[in-house]
Amino acid sequence: MKKLSRILALVLCLAMAMFLVACGNTAAPAEEAEVEEAEAAGGVEDVAAEGDAAGLKIGATYYSLQNEFTMRMDNQAKKWAEANGVEYTGYDGDYNAATQLQQVETMIADGVDAIVLNPQDADACAACVDAAVAAGIPIVGVNTMVNSDDLTSYCGSQDVSAGEDIMQYMIDYIGNDEFNIVVIEGPMGQSAQLQRWEGINNILADHPNVKILAVDTANWSRSEAMTLMETWLTTYGDDINAVIGENDEMALGAREAIKAAGKDIPCIGIDGITDAVTAVENGDMIASDFQNAEGQIEGALNAAVAAVNGEEVEKEVWIPFEMITPDNYTEYQGRY
Repeated sequence: MKKLSRILALVLCLAMAMFLVACGNTAAPAEEAEVEEAEAAGGVEDVAAEGDAAGLKIGATYYSLQNEFTMRMDNQAKKWAEANGVEYTGYDGDYNAATQLQQVETMIADGVDAIVLNPQDADACAACVDAAVAAGIPIVGVNTMVNSDDLTSYCGSQDVSAGEDIMQYMIDYIGNDEFNIVVIEGPMGQSAQLQRWEGINNILADHPNVKILAVDTANWSRSEAMTLMETWLTTYGDDINAVIGENDEMALGAREAIKAAGKDIPCIGIDGITDAVTAVENGDMIASDFQNAEGQIEGALNAAVAAVNGEEVEKEVWIPFEMITPDNYTEYQGRY
């Protein structure tokens, strides 16, 4: 029936197109403008499912919906769902793996066709995968990884490379191999924290005279990072030469503390959120490694649809990071 409906719809569209041409195509400019507006706002093609998604019910649990990056994923998921006739519900995991497991159990009870998991903890959230598999429901990871071989598919970016990117960029910016840094990490045990820390240390292995004065978590939080940086400035003062933030929110929080103290210490982060792009423009951050939230969530949703439809699904889909610098920041302004 679906195939027949699509064929009939195509025939009607072709007939209408021929009619418009015969009438001088008077409606075409307005229709083209609507398409261009939609593409500028997020892209007509960007939200089109790669498989037959209409009528499906998909739920997603995010480790938090209190930061711009995960909110961007959730917002894009809503656009995608509306465009494709999918019933979608996103849940705020509140940085709690146990809460996310409860949400997965709620989704299962609600009869979802597929689940998207953005886990708080790589190990603890394996229970979410176990629950979905036991219920026979495809579960696709996005953005942060979970330690389970039973995950249907995963869509994200290589966090080790992001750690390497920002550390190497800072070394190049400072211009020598002998300076002191502080490192602000994400939630301990989350895959992004683990892998970005690994990437930072991969670069530092070749630069032994770059010294880490302090490292601690600020849980992706701008306010926590600001408080942490205030403490470090009191402890280490002018010995701090650079700040490495594992995300933009924390780099921006550190920068606020630095400015309040009347100092000018270079900061770098990851994600390319709106405030970070502005900070690169005005010199408050030297760079940010852009992570495509919208691309990641769409990749995860498309994988979920394919799995539900019994199609072959790639086990891993990788979307590269892109460094935002003073030379190219305009390309990222107003992007989302």
